[in-house]
Amino acid sequence: MRKFILILLLLPVLAMAQKKSITLEDIYKKGTFRGEFVRADFGQASKDPEFKFDDLKDETGKPFGNPEAEIYNAAFPNLVLLKKGNEQIYRRSSKAFVYLYDANTKKLTKLADEKVLHPTFSPDGSKVAFVKENNLYIYDITSGNTTPVTTDGKWNYVINGNCDWVYEEEFEFTRAYDWSPNGSYLAYYRFDETNVKEYNMTIYDNAHNKDYRYKYPKAGDGNSTVDIYVYNVAAGTKAKAQYEQGDIYIPRIKWTKDDSKLVVYWMNRHQNDLKLLLTDAATGNSSTLYQEKNKYFVEINDDWWFLKDRKNYLFTSEMNGFRHLYLYSLDGKTKTQVTKGNYEVTDVNGVDETNRRIYYTMAYPRPMDRNLFVTDFDGKKTYQLTQGEGWHRVELNDDFTKFYDFRSDLNTPQTVTLNKISVSKKKVISASLEKTVNESAKLKAKTEEYGYGKAEFIRVPNSKGDTLNGWMLKPADFDPAKKYPVLFCNYGGPGSQQVANRFGAVSAWHQLLAQKGFIVVSVDNTGTGYRGEEFKKKTYLQLGKFEIEDQIDAAKYMGKLPFVDANNIGHWGWSYGGFMSALAITKGNEVFSAAVSVAPVTNWRYYDNIYTERYMRTPEENAKGYDENSPINFTDRIKGKYLIIHGTADDNVHFQNATQMISALVKSNIDFESAYYPNKNHGIGGQMDNTTFHLWSKMTNWILENMGNSNTQQAGTPAKQPRGF
Repeated sequence: MRKFILILLLLPVLAMAQKKSITLEDIYKKGTFRGEFVRADFGQASKDPEFKFDDLKDETGKPFGNPEAEIYNAAFPNLVLLKKGNEQIYRRSSKAFVYLYDANTKKLTKLADEKVLHPTFSPDGSKVAFVKENNLYIYDITSGNTTPVTTDGKWNYVINGNCDWVYEEEFEFTRAYDWSPNGSYLAYYRFDETNVKEYNMTIYDNAHNKDYRYKYPKAGDGNSTVDIYVYNVAAGTKAKAQYEQGDIYIPRIKWTKDDSKLVVYWMNRHQNDLKLLLTDAATGNSSTLYQEKNKYFVEINDDWWFLKDRKNYLFTSEMNGFRHLYLYSLDGKTKTQVTKGNYEVTDVNGVDETNRRIYYTMAYPRPMDRNLFVTDFDGKKTYQLTQGEGWHRVELNDDFTKFYDFRSDLNTPQTVTLNKISVSKKKVISASLEKTVNESAKLKAKTEEYGYGKAEFIRVPNSKGDTLNGWMLKPADFDPAKKYPVLFCNYGGPGSQQVANRFGAVSAWHQLLAQKGFIVVSVDNTGTGYRGEEFKKKTYLQLGKFEIEDQIDAAKYMGKLPFVDANNIGHWGWSYGGFMSALAITKGNEVFSAAVSVAPVTNWRYYDNIYTERYMRTPEENAKGYDENSPINFTDRIKGKYLIIHGTADDNVHFQNATQMISALVKSNIDFESAYYPNKNHGIGGQMDNTTFHLWSKMTNWILENMGNSNTQQAGTPAKQPRGF
């Protein structure tokens, strides 16, 4: 009996011991913690036809195989565009060989001998537009003829129908043309980047290497001259959109529901004055439809809807301090703020024009939560359709009678439910559960099997009187009598959010570090999103100042906790987060003992002008703001250990940032470690060549070796690479 009681007493210990240890192989090779994909299926027949490509042969007579992507024709279901040989260019752009397949005739037609970008069917389904070698073309399906809309395109000089690098990266689009609603017109961008300065990178190979050059305007540099043209498809003529030229941006063009009315979005270089110009497609003449000015900057996004009634448009704006919905009439006589309050609209899920309702997601009840709401066009009746603290991502059906709810929280994988939307006789709108579709049973079992820890939200006071949102993950076998090292995982850039009440905000890598004896912390500093305009834009003209002061305050707060090793607090980040880590080890040298910077900006003078100047203006206007907040200028302050990592072919945050930081470190006689990955871009990824696994192994072992104490595990030996990689 005594032996039996002893076994019972030991069961909790044995259970803990039996939990599997998370490995880097689990995360970056095996996909052990990959969740299940659930498609929002409303039981409707697919609008896209199913094609079989087994018997297709390409132009050489070889089997075509399965395409890499398919683009369907809404007007003619028998026609589909097929992509093969897709080649990534930058973050959002890629090119491929494109074929037109006719299922009725079994005919396969190659649109061009070269790879092309952005193939799209016209609204009536009779034509295909695409970009090839910086020119825009239209292919007529009936005749088989291809018509060049432009002929002056040339690499590093003129681009038609596609974005230059900085527009693609910072205005977040790459296809720079758009069909009118009926297909009568094709509006397109023309970028003249002749006078934009080049940046060159070496692409390393086994011979003499290659020199890659492209146009990249850094802070203070000149931009492409941008013109908007409207091409009349039937007549073959074009009109140039009329607007104020000069040092300006055109961050968007959008058609209204009127086939002859295009809206050109005009913005000054400071990005604090936005105008929507209602432009006549035939003449290019325009008038101001809308104007918004801001003492900081105006956010650009795709949240603009020109309604089918041809009388109104819906959009989001921060004009009153928080991101909310507005409904304006095209004639300017009616202006309605639809949503209100000290909460932010994060997504517009659907616009029901028939019943005059808008379905949208809000950061509510806390900035880290998300819930679905619906309101009428007048903003007078609002109903909450999902409830509680947590993260609700929703997809609605076409008639707004049902929605899928993908709900998770910080420690719980998603549960997917199908919900019914009901409208009572008194027009009260509510949602009810129809069925539970998936509860992530496999992933939950894995997190239990591997002993995932429970993260907790924390509230951290800063020295300015604000309270910062954060989360903390303690070691799996946490003992409050011990002292543990702390690793801050931070991004911190303008409008971002890492402290979110969703599963995945605390990653499997964070869990691995916790299992190895680290406290992992993330704190959203001043400048991050979903807490109102003033909190986000307080960093204006001095990127990095308030952000790193908040991280330092948070580290001091953590250092006072009885279970924290105050002499062993580190900081890790990537991109803007890498910039923050570099500031942590320099300006935060009194509290941060180690830092890992991955692909960091080290001086804002090296980064592109659209992003940097949005927050900093030009170096000529704001030299002090640049110089006082770039870590490259403070390397002499470093007392702790520092690892900097970069890809040599990073087209976004150039490898130059790392080389110049290292030069400053050498000049200051600071010991450091570095790692570079040849021919890798900003993501520094790769499965087949082992880059992803190597990178995360490098960082993990460095953290264990340089931040570990008696309560943490030692760094492991590098894993052998299996054959075949």
